[in-house]
Amino acid sequence: MPDPYSGRCACGRITYAFTAAPDFIANCYCQDCQRSSGSVLASYFRVDVDDFTLLSGTPRSYGYTADSGNTLVRSFCPDCGSRLVNEQLAGFPGKMFVMLGSLDDPELIAPPMMEIFTAHRTSWTKPLDVPQHWARPDADPAVVAARIAAGELPGGCG
Repeated sequence: MPDPYSGRCACGRITYAFTAAPDFIANCYCQDCQRSSGSVLASYFRVDVDDFTLLSGTPRSYGYTADSGNTLVRSFCPDCGSRLVNEQLAGFPGKMFVMLGSLDDPELIAPPMMEIFTAHRTSWTKPLDVPQHWARPDADPAVVAARIAAGELPGGCG
């Protein structure tokens, strides 16, 4: 049986698949995401590293330190330049973040559940009707405590 979720870069040289529905989907307005995506926001979702299968091609990677101070690796197609995933995130062991636009069928994924780093949102970009966070969702100590109590990793970039 084929994996229910698949994606690729713009030229099709790099393809991937995964099976579990993502449990975290966000629009991010941080300057790291703006610069690396070439857009005013980046839409991505979280998957387990063990569930993600690279089917073809070899991405090129770029190691980076986010504004949070955490390290990550951005992987993209060396031929067409499409950004595909953020991986090896120091703040999210065992997880990776896949660019929503790289999916073969983005409609299979639930809509974003939050928007983060909205302090950097452009004035002409309107918020979705979801929770809005001016920075990482875990920047608020009450939110951090609740998520830790629930056994969840903090959210956001890096």
